[in-house]
Amino acid sequence: MLGRLDVYFRNQETALKLRGHRQEILGSNIANADTPNYKARDIDFKAAFDTARAVNPSQSLKSTNTRHLQPSGAVDLFEPSLKFRNEQQPSIDGNTVDMNTEMKEFTDNAIRYQAAVTFFTRRIESMKTALTGQ
Repeated sequence: MLGRLDVYFRNQETALKLRGHRQEILGSNIANADTPNYKARDIDFKAAFDTARAVNPSQSLKSTNTRHLQPSGAVDLFEPSLKFRNEQQPSIDGNTVDMNTEMKEFTDNAIRYQAAVTFFTRRIESMKTALTGQ
């Protein structure tokens, strides 16, 4: 039963984790807007989300001893997909942060994060309704 609940909520959980991590990256870009030679970074959310959905956490490694460790199923999807943002307006000090772009992306990501929380809450409410009938 718990395994099915995990599958039922996996997409929303993955989306929330990726959105939260992207929010940290965008906040870091904004915080370093005046840092010389700082290069703005971001992730490709769709590619990271597709990669996360393709990972099957129920797979386990073959073990010959009960003391062998198994993977937790959590894959660090963030670092491989971290990319540098293309420079839109050259800066004398080498900084590639464009505040308009960063604020737009930050706001868009915050709205999408809130939408993901709303969808997650609705899913929990529908599951609760199915279980209790109320």
